[in-house]
Amino acid sequence: MTTIDLDGLSAYRADPTGAPRGGVILIHEIWGLVPHITGVADRFAAEGYVVIAPDILSGIGMTPRLGQELQALTSDPDEARRTAAQPRLREALAPMREPAFASAAIAQLRKAVDALAAEPGVAGRIAVVGFCFGGTYAFALTAADQRVRAAVAFYGSAPSPDRMSTIGCPVLAIYGGHDPALIDALPDVRSAMADAGVDFTDHVYPDASHAFFNDTGSRYRADDAADAWERTLAFLAESLDR
Repeated sequence: MTTIDLDGLSAYRADPTGAPRGGVILIHEIWGLVPHITGVADRFAAEGYVVIAPDILSGIGMTPRLGQELQALTSDPDEARRTAAQPRLREALAPMREPAFASAAIAQLRKAVDALAAEPGVAGRIAVVGFCFGGTYAFALTAADQRVRAAVAFYGSAPSPDRMSTIGCPVLAIYGGHDPALIDALPDVRSAMADAGVDFTDHVYPDASHAFFNDTGSRYRADDAADAWERTLAFLAESLDR
């Protein structure tokens, strides 16, 4: 487990102890490449995958250190502290709303695809898994790069219907039932994915909220997270072994 450089992009890499069963690009939440995400990378490596987790937010100032600080503040039990942290969070994330950000982020993520594609042991068995911000970009990367053979998007926003037609692999989308914007949009996502011919599966945990998988956050649900982990592993194994 080490930090690597991908043509100017910093990333965390975790390797299995034996021959890899495939490769996983792991995309972090809005908090950046924090220890929670590197821990998830280590868990995937323990399951046999070469994992690359790119840091695609430090370049706009959302370093892991700042991300951890803001996550703690926005989860603080004291409402006044949570409220006071909101302007800092909006300021830190403002560059993400710039028109050029999305295309730059995809270009960075494709460097991770390049790295895994060059791994002989991976043999083209490349998947992407992302959470929140990363879930949205897991969808987007899958639409942008046909080398990705499986995608798991935890509570991410699906691409527009016109972009769904370029998704060429199975997709598993995981949601918490108490995540209104995504749940309200889900029927249309299902319909559009079907129209686009995408092998799309979703699973909703009815009592969970957004970010329920993150065991460092206030919305963590251990049982749902454990089940989602097993579903993810089963999906990757089935999809990459096709």
